[in-house]
Amino acid sequence: MTDRLTVSVLGTGIMGAAMARNLARAGHTVRAWNRSPDKARPLTEDGVGIADSPAEAVRGADVVLTMLYDGPAALDVMRQAADGLRPGIAWVQSTTAGVEAIADLAAFARERDLVFFDAPVLGTRQPAEAGQLLVLAAGPADGRDTVTPVFDAVGARTVWTGEDGAEGSATRLKLVANSWVLSVTNAAGEVLALAKALGVDPQAFFDAIDGGPLDMGYLRAKSALILEDRLSPAQFAVSTAAKDARLIVEAGAGGGVRLDVATASAERFERATAQGHGDEDMAAAYFASFDEKARGGGGSGAGA
Repeated sequence: MTDRLTVSVLGTGIMGAAMARNLARAGHTVRAWNRSPDKARPLTEDGVGIADSPAEAVRGADVVLTMLYDGPAALDVMRQAADGLRPGIAWVQSTTAGVEAIADLAAFARERDLVFFDAPVLGTRQPAEAGQLLVLAAGPADGRDTVTPVFDAVGARTVWTGEDGAEGSATRLKLVANSWVLSVTNAAGEVLALAKALGVDPQAFFDAIDGGPLDMGYLRAKSALILEDRLSPAQFAVSTAAKDARLIVEAGAGGGVRLDVATASAERFERATAQGHGDEDMAAAYFASFDEKARGGGGSGAGA
């Protein structure tokens, strides 16, 4: 790759840290900032510079990439960065922000004369670390040459959904995809919980569906995390899944659609968070099937 950019990464959680590393490995100059500095400091080993403030991180950058908790958090951090932003800079907004928040973020971009790209990603810790995310992107065609090297560094493929990031077409597609992912995750947990309650060996279930239309690699992967007590470090945290599930429910309501499964998913993730599993992989929503006293622990608690 011949294009070398200065990229500011605001937010270095599970996804943001992996994206920053891959940008640096691709030869870009990367400056990162995180609200909790300790989470950002390990990135120095990969050649990433750590800034003390959002404004310092974005000063002189070609591209600003935000990967924060939600839309309001992204807007708050970009407001903190305002003094360092120059007109014409590309803003790649990769936070799962929700439909309503995208309008606020796009409005800020217009106020500051930023080139706004709505660009959430599909994938969890492992594909993020491998630079194999799927980037869903919307933004002006005449600005894509600037952000394409960023997308190439963090993802295996980019799917363009429109030319106006303010319309939120990429975010809308992300919510549809996440609706499926979160529903399957909770279904996997409930299958194992029911197997435990009925004294059924989970392997008997996997053997029964093996190779057929009901079989699914994702089901097996999430189930393995539960059965083998590998819920930490999280591929995608329970607390974040709860937030995304609520955004999905709100988006459906805004479109006049009642999403009962998504509503139940949000409640399960929130219950698991309240039980102390918020920082574990979202598969830990399995424990929401049990009362606090009865849930047991880890893989041994999930077996028949």
